[in-house]
Amino acid sequence: MEAEARAYLKYARISPRKVSIVLDLIRNKPVDVAMAILKNTPKAACEYLQKLLKSAMANAENNHNMDVSRLYVAECFVCPGPILKRIRPRAQGRAYRIEKRTSHVTLVLKEKE
Repeated sequence: MEAEARAYLKYARISPRKVSIVLDLIRNKPVDVAMAILKNTPKAACEYLQKLLKSAMANAENNHNMDVSRLYVAECFVCPGPILKRIRPRAQGRAYRIEKRTSHVTLVLKEKE
């Protein structure tokens, strides 16, 4: 069984759809390349994911004694969290629902063979 380091981000106040776009960019990339991509991509999700990637790297180094230079993003996915429902007043006394979506992100790092 090969070792893996995981990091989770739960209840992030950003829509899963926005996060998945950025996750597709870093999937199966080495961690240094993934970090560079996140630093240079102008998306809101990048801030969240940079912090998450750093956390996963620290987990790998400190909890699993893995070599940081050989790590890559083995798995990364986002699941929808609970939706905050808000109401927006509209014309003629109507109310429209605004759905503020949240995300649960999982990032798994493994060592290259």
